[in-house]
Amino acid sequence: MEQNQQNQINPQVRKPQPIDFGAIWQAIKSNRKLYYIVLPIAFVVAVVIAKSIPPYYKCEVMLAPEAGGGGSSMGQLASLASSFGVSLGGGGNASGDAITPSLYPDLMKSTDFKTSLFPIKVHGKNDKTSMTYYDYLKNEWKEPWWKDFFGLMAPEKKQDTLVNNFELTGEQARIAGMIMKNVVCKIDKKTDLISISVTTQEPYIAALLADSVQTRLQDFLTDYRTKKSRHDLEYAEMLQQQAKKDYEHARQKYVEFVDANQDVVLESIRQMQTDLENDLQLQYNNYNTLSAQVLAYKAKVQEATPAFTTLQRATVPLGPAGPKRPQILFVCLFLAALFTTVWILYKEHQLKPLLGLS
Repeated sequence: MEQNQQNQINPQVRKPQPIDFGAIWQAIKSNRKLYYIVLPIAFVVAVVIAKSIPPYYKCEVMLAPEAGGGGSSMGQLASLASSFGVSLGGGGNASGDAITPSLYPDLMKSTDFKTSLFPIKVHGKNDKTSMTYYDYLKNEWKEPWWKDFFGLMAPEKKQDTLVNNFELTGEQARIAGMIMKNVVCKIDKKTDLISISVTTQEPYIAALLADSVQTRLQDFLTDYRTKKSRHDLEYAEMLQQQAKKDYEHARQKYVEFVDANQDVVLESIRQMQTDLENDLQLQYNNYNTLSAQVLAYKAKVQEATPAFTTLQRATVPLGPAGPKRPQILFVCLFLAALFTTVWILYKEHQLKPLLGLS
């Protein structure tokens, strides 16, 4: 009695209907001709898509940064510098380095690094002339036809100007974006192993670029980590050259004075000779000290220079890395079959029961 009253009060409460798989199969079976139309069309579309994507090749190099690069050379130079009374200090540049291996991927995404790859010379295996990487991406890189069809690849009409990292042109920004997609750096956080992969549409160019990018990364890091030490070294070498000139001038002046006054016994002459000797010794000590400082700064530059061990060198890939045409074909056919099935179930009123809707 109470149950009947609840049903009368809540007439909308219904028990979930079980899924009728037989009805679903019958709906699909009765509309199977639709698959005979859709799947061949999907197959043709998949083939067109797969054939329209240009093949690309990938080359990968692997590096391992050596901890404390230049440590043995640093110890030898420090020992030699200490013989002149010059201390190199205990803290090296490497210990306070602001760019650790975990930041290398972000560094390679920076505008400065991407634009530094613009002038790299590349060429095909049998090509006699070379071009810059910028010109290769701008003029030789092939895109699927639909990008041109929908106006996604409209180039700029005006001539490119010099690269200004503060304000890139639209074309330069587009090329920089392509480089960011095609030149990828990954770091294994457990081992600090550096992996640099380069993707191009020519296998020989992929190997050339991978080797060049590896060199550019090492040069970029070397320039960053040794910048202050090299500046100090240049300044110390300038002072050393000036001290050498002053010493040679004082020595020449002393020699000429002694040659001209060998038989003179006047006390004033002897005093002048003593002054010249003191000045000569002072200039020599100054030159000697600055020479030791130059040696110390050379040791600091060597200590700050990063060292890498190449675990896998750049090699020309033997086959394309993509596109994966079988996968494209499978995905297109699967999606076509899925949407066709959904449409059939919707038309035959079997979709809502399948989804548990009333």
